[in-house]
Amino acid sequence: MTKPCIICVAITGSVPTKADNPAVPITVPEQVESTHEAFEAGAAIAHLHVRNDDQTPSSDPEKFARLKEGIEAHCPGMIVQFSTGGRSGAGQARGGMLPLKPDMASLTVGSNNFPTRVYENPPDLVDWLASEMLAYGVKPEIEAFDLSHIFQAAKMQADGRLAKEVYVQFVMGVKNAMPVDRAVFDFYVATLKRLSPKSEWCAAGIGAGQLILNEWCVAGGGHARTGLEDNVRLDRERLAPSNAALVERVVELCQKYDRPVATPAEARALLGLRAAA
Repeated sequence: MTKPCIICVAITGSVPTKADNPAVPITVPEQVESTHEAFEAGAAIAHLHVRNDDQTPSSDPEKFARLKEGIEAHCPGMIVQFSTGGRSGAGQARGGMLPLKPDMASLTVGSNNFPTRVYENPPDLVDWLASEMLAYGVKPEIEAFDLSHIFQAAKMQADGRLAKEVYVQFVMGVKNAMPVDRAVFDFYVATLKRLSPKSEWCAAGIGAGQLILNEWCVAGGGHARTGLEDNVRLDRERLAPSNAALVERVVELCQKYDRPVATPAEARALLGLRAAA
């Protein structure tokens, strides 16, 4: 297969702390350094959250601005993707960083259960986030935690709330949400191809599901997400020493399945993004 595989590295998230793995980058300088290592290893997209000094989640636009500036300086051409997830803020605060015009931002178009709470994405907030992304030229990455989210994304694309082809990430392995299941994964891929044939797709596996989903994606012609946000371990015995180490595992899968690793420029072309400044 000659289609390049885009590797996304989710460097921090809102949940893992240094108590879980000392390699989790918390401060902006740590995040820039960790992203640079992952970029050098082959990652073309950086999925970004920011944290307060006490490691709790934040949606502070100033922190996002400094992180974006650092990555653009040290990782030329890398796609900057901000998270608008609900763990780091409430209501429109979740999109307060979108005026910074990152290349991409995550967008969850429906609600679902998380391990200890409901991940709430009410329709009015989803529509507002989508409108902000349209206004600032930010391409959404649809985070599909449920089959209905794929249908909703296709509907929003059809009625103009989302621009052009969507980019969909299937999220599997979150406790109380969709487990890592091959039949469901295959159905997700087939459903997206039916509803939006030109759309690109990837998947994120949580914990031990990360490597499983990485292989399914690489083998199936999709793209792959890895990183310490979703998984802090190499295996049961070993913590991952860095985000770059997790990226290197995906690179090895690309070699196994004869998939070239997408450069940032190739990733931008595949996703219909503007060229890097």
